Amino acid sequence: MVKTRSLGLDIGDRRIGVAMSDPQGILASPLTIIERTDEPADISAILAIIEQNEVGMVIAGLPLSLRGDIGPQAAKVSDFIRELSKHTKVPVELRDERLTTVSARRLMRTLGKPRKARDDAVAAALILQEYLDERIA
Repeated sequence: MVKTRSLGLDIGDRRIGVAMSDPQGILASPLTIIERTDEPADISAILAIIEQNEVGMVIAGLPLSLRGDIGPQAAKVSDFIRELSKHTKVPVELRDERLTTVSARRLMRTLGKPRKARDDAVAAALILQEYLDERIA
């Protein structure tokens, strides 16, 4: 049975990290980084990736505060996802992504990547991998 791919998003003010699962829904890998310009262009870029890769599910990180509250950044992400959802029939799920960027930076350091290397797509892969792991368990 072939499953459709899942897309992971790490949405920031300047960039959107994008990750993709394998067709079986087991492994998430960093795909690309979308440099943010304006909301319609950002949404169009994501929709193009969804279409080109037969994506069946989008998982977006929700940057809750350490206490689990929805702060200003989480509210921006929620608004963006609400708008994205208006333009696609693919289900979009928000997931708690607290400390994902910290984990991505740690992982990149372990792999010997330069300190200034972009960690957005790696963070998106971590968000997506957590979702995939929970589905398999």
